[in-house]
Amino acid sequence: MKRRVMLREPISVALETLRVHKMRSFLMLLGIILSVSTLIVVIALISGVNRYIADRVANMGSNVFLLTRFPIITDVDEYVKANRRNKKVTWDDFEALRDNMKLPLRVGVELHIDGKVRAGSHALNDTNIRGVTANMVDIDIVTPRDGRYISEGDDQSRAQVTMIGNDLATQLFPGVDPVGHELLIEGRPFLIVGIAKTIGTALGQSQDNFAYIPIQTYFKMYGTNDTIWLNIQARGAEWMEQTQDEARAMMRARRHLPPNEKDNFGIFDQATLMELWKKLTGVIATAMVGVVSVFLVIGGVVIMNVMLATVTERTREIGIRKALGARHNDILLQFLVEAAVMAAVGGAIGVGVAYGIAGLTTATTSVPMNVPIAAVLLAELISAAVGVFFGVYPARRAASLQPIEALRQEL
Repeated sequence: MKRRVMLREPISVALETLRVHKMRSFLMLLGIILSVSTLIVVIALISGVNRYIADRVANMGSNVFLLTRFPIITDVDEYVKANRRNKKVTWDDFEALRDNMKLPLRVGVELHIDGKVRAGSHALNDTNIRGVTANMVDIDIVTPRDGRYISEGDDQSRAQVTMIGNDLATQLFPGVDPVGHELLIEGRPFLIVGIAKTIGTALGQSQDNFAYIPIQTYFKMYGTNDTIWLNIQARGAEWMEQTQDEARAMMRARRHLPPNEKDNFGIFDQATLMELWKKLTGVIATAMVGVVSVFLVIGGVVIMNVMLATVTERTREIGIRKALGARHNDILLQFLVEAAVMAAVGGAIGVGVAYGIAGLTTATTSVPMNVPIAAVLLAELISAAVGVFFGVYPARRAASLQPIEALRQEL
C-alpha cells in the first residue's frame, strides 16, 4: 500500500507536467513517438506481408510439397551450375513415384505456360494455361465454383475442355454463364466445363487469369519437352518430412546418385518459401532497428535534459522533502518514475500514430498490415526502459542534493 502511494505522486506529477507544458512535452517526446511509431509500422508491415505471402503466394495446398527440376536458388552462379547439372523431371518420374511411393496421399502433375485466349470479340493475351492431372482437384487450392474440374476421362481422351478463372469468366463472357460455351485457347476451341472460385490478387497481380486443361491435352498442344512439377500430398503435417525423404530417396535411386553427391532436383514446401521470405524481411527489420535506435537515443537525451532542467527548477522542493524525512531512494524513485511515465506516454502516442498509419494504409492501398499486440507491449516496454535509463543521471543528481544547500535555492 505504501509503495502504491509512493508511485502515485510521481506519476501524477509527470502527467501534470505534460499537461501544463504541452509544446515542450511534445518536443521532448518527439523522438520517442517517432521511434515507437516507426517500430510498430515496420513490424505491422512485415507481419501483414508474411501472413499475406503465406495465404496468397506460398500456399501450395494442405500438406503439399513440390518436386521440380530446381530447388529454391538465390545465387546466380549456383543457378548456372544447377542448370547444367539438374535433369528435367519427366512423366516417367511422375509415374514411378505415383505407382511406387507408399507414404503420399496423392501425387499430381501441373504444368503452365502463358498463352492467348479468345471468346467472340474479347481476348486476353497473358492467360496462364495450366495442364493438370485430374487428382489435382484434391491437391490444389483452386476448386470449382460452378461446373466441375478436369476429370480422368477428359485426360485419357485428350479432351479439349477447360475450367477457367474468374477473370476469363467476367471479361470474356460479360453477363453470361460461361459453362457450356466455347473458348479459344491458342486458336483451338475448348468447351468450358467449370469456373473456379475467385482467388483475388497477390502483390497487386490478379490470380484469376488462368485456364485449366487436361495434362495430356497440354502435351498434345505444347509437347512433352518441358520439365513437369510434381505436387505430392502427404497424409498429414506429421508425415511431411518422411514423405519428402521417401520422394528424395526414390528420385536419387532413379538417377543413380551416390550418397555423397547433391540432389540434382529440387524439393520444397510452403515452410521453405516462408523461411526464404522471412530472411529477406529480416534484412529490412535489421536496417530499421538502426533507425529506431537513433530516434530512441535522441528521445532519451532530450528527456534527460528536460529532467535535469526539472531538477534545477525543483531544487527547493527537493530540499523541503529531504528536510521532512524523504530518503535518498525516495527522491531517486520519484524522478525515475516521472521519466518512465513521460517516455511511456510518448510510446502510447507513437502506438496511436502507428495504428492510424496501418489503418490508413490498409484502407487505401493493397499493402496488408497487421499490428500484433506483442509489438505494442514491446514498444511500451522499450519506451519506459528508455525513460528509466536516461532518467538515472537526473534522478541521482536530484537524490544527491544536500538538504541545506537545496533549501538555500531562491524561489
